[in-house]
Amino acid sequence: MTHRRVGLVAVFAALAALGVAYFAQDVLHMVPCPLCLWERWPYRVAVLLGLLAVVVRPATGRVVLALLVVTMLTGAGIAFLHMGVEWHWWKSPLPECNGFFAADAPLPATPAPPCDSPTYLIPRVPISFAQGDFIYALAFAFAVLPYVTRKPRRFK
Repeated sequence: MTHRRVGLVAVFAALAALGVAYFAQDVLHMVPCPLCLWERWPYRVAVLLGLLAVVVRPATGRVVLALLVVTMLTGAGIAFLHMGVEWHWWKSPLPECNGFFAADAPLPATPAPPCDSPTYLIPRVPISFAQGDFIYALAFAFAVLPYVTRKPRRFK
């Protein structure tokens, strides 16, 4: 598989994850918590890196895809942080998740749910959005990793 194909598949995989998040938010009216919003950023970066991998040379494409792997591992780390908050292992590092508001700040029109309250997309399936994101981000990173780590072919 060429770096262009891997980049294009990465773009579609990242757009699929963002599509599910926006579908849940806009169609199912599930309000995301602040940590959920942070979990979307690696996918946005992955779209850009995937598009960049499509247009660059093979050697540069491998570097761009390596950055994509690091980005998705970071996304898995953010999802793991969110899972720990849901499981009450630690408090969220974001003050808005812990109920702290600035004295003069206006309250939001639609309050965000607490970050330690898991949200489930599929009823009766005990996998929260954060857990699903963790699994998806790791799978995404490990799907791209073989292309980045293989030896480049030399033509004679």
